[in-house]
Amino acid sequence: MRRYARALTGSQTHGDAYVRATLEAIVAAPEEFPSGVDPRLGLYKTFHAIWSSSHLDDEPGFSGSLGQEAIAHARLARLTPLPRQALLLTALEGFTSEDAGYLIGLDAADVEALVEEALAEIEAQTRAKVLIIEDEPIIAMDIETIVRDLGHDVTAIAVTREDAVREALAERPGLVLADIQLADDSSGIDAVKDILAEFSVPVIFITAFPERLLTGERPEPTFLITKPFQRSTVKAAISQALFFDEATAPA
Repeated sequence: MRRYARALTGSQTHGDAYVRATLEAIVAAPEEFPSGVDPRLGLYKTFHAIWSSSHLDDEPGFSGSLGQEAIAHARLARLTPLPRQALLLTALEGFTSEDAGYLIGLDAADVEALVEEALAEIEAQTRAKVLIIEDEPIIAMDIETIVRDLGHDVTAIAVTREDAVREALAERPGLVLADIQLADDSSGIDAVKDILAEFSVPVIFITAFPERLLTGERPEPTFLITKPFQRSTVKAAISQALFFDEATAPA
């Protein structure tokens, strides 16, 4: 519950205070604890009764360090309360739509609609310009379609190391999708190194040669997709990379 409360309020202090108030309310009036339901549901139901009566005075958000947890809190804080609750209860806490509906006073269909609304808002927050480094035309077209389907813009498709660096400096992308083996036998790894020497940007490698990156001898990429790839895998990696990217964090 502390995890959920902190994510909901965007504050460790506020979240823990609501949990404390919930437990104190249960101890003070145990006869009012919801009966006929799983104790975990009863606990969260009591929490929501307390939070919903006072949360409007909160200003959830983050300040100071832009670590991954702070960025996630910042995104969630931009959501209005009901979509935020629906998303956290189902995605973070693992409640079914029916159970989440019980907790926030809605039916399952309404909860699912709120989750979709929350996900759409987060996608809108993380829209970015994307540079694709890929020398195989069919694969490049497929990746471009995936990127555009997610609502992002493609700044360019580069086929060599030189092209990639030039395009990156011409219009700084918010995300780079890179192959390793490029058209003139140059390296996508070197292209990415050149780009990162100029500015910070999240990178997803999509390659048929993962062993060239997973050597254990140097820092390895956070996001690595092996060819042939599933479109769903690429979509998930793009969303994850941008969700935790400081450049797209809400102000």
